[in-house]
Amino acid sequence: MGLKVYLNGKFVDRDKAKISVFDHGLLYGDGVFEGIRSYSRLVFKLREHMDRLYSSAAAIKLKVHMSKAALTQAVLDTLNKNDLDNAYIRLVVTRGPGDLGLDPRKCRRGGRVFIITDKIALYPKKYYEKGLHIVTAKTRKNYVGAIDPNIKSLNYLNNILAKLDGIKKKAPEAIMLTDNNYVAECTGDNIFIVKRGALFTPPRNISLKGITQQAVIEIARRKKIKGREKNIRMGKVYDADECFLTGTAAEIVPVTKVDGRIIGNGKPGRMTCELHTAFHKLTKTDGVRY
Repeated sequence: MGLKVYLNGKFVDRDKAKISVFDHGLLYGDGVFEGIRSYSRLVFKLREHMDRLYSSAAAIKLKVHMSKAALTQAVLDTLNKNDLDNAYIRLVVTRGPGDLGLDPRKCRRGGRVFIITDKIALYPKKYYEKGLHIVTAKTRKNYVGAIDPNIKSLNYLNNILAKLDGIKKKAPEAIMLTDNNYVAECTGDNIFIVKRGALFTPPRNISLKGITQQAVIEIARRKKIKGREKNIRMGKVYDADECFLTGTAAEIVPVTKVDGRIIGNGKPGRMTCELHTAFHKLTKTDGVRY
């Protein structure tokens, strides 16, 4: 059976899953999305993802024409339709078709919803065993006064430009700095550093509030690991005992070199490995069954 995509209440073949070229999600990146994971038929942190989706939609005054309960069921139905035990889920809500002007009021037919469920492997196994070598992007994170970093919108051009900076330097990921030179996040992941047994991550008013990031913070709290949100300069990253990235697709991946500088002893750190193990235990119990 070929992959089926949920599109506005119907299941269609992936090759027939189409939206209008006049959809403002396509024309202007006017829409919101979530990337979600399922493990052994358990959708991890689905409620938190739904809450963030609706929060992002409210921030851009985009009405989701489905209740949270209905949209949650649509996600579960799509996973069952494709018979996937372990999957990556891309849930997207666009503004819908309008005209060639910016005015969202012209999208009178309302938003469009589609759900893709498939497999994903963001990083090869070797990176989890030996660590990532990443760089600092030349492209800065969008100024928070221009766009709230906690709106998970379809407009990812800022991140894509930073990703291209990393690709130019043959790095799989790149750190994005704020306009005043603080570490914000990576192009698709949140970042943590460890120093003297304490855990630090950038304030979540300058970066996307990650679902996996929050899971790690809660795990650390239960393990009595000291830590907090903190403004971080690149010098602190270089001097860290450990560094790792978190994200729905990436999960928890160690970083052992940044801008050519070795982090710690150049191997995945003890706390990183401990949190990684605890995170995988959490994915077996925390979620919605389908």
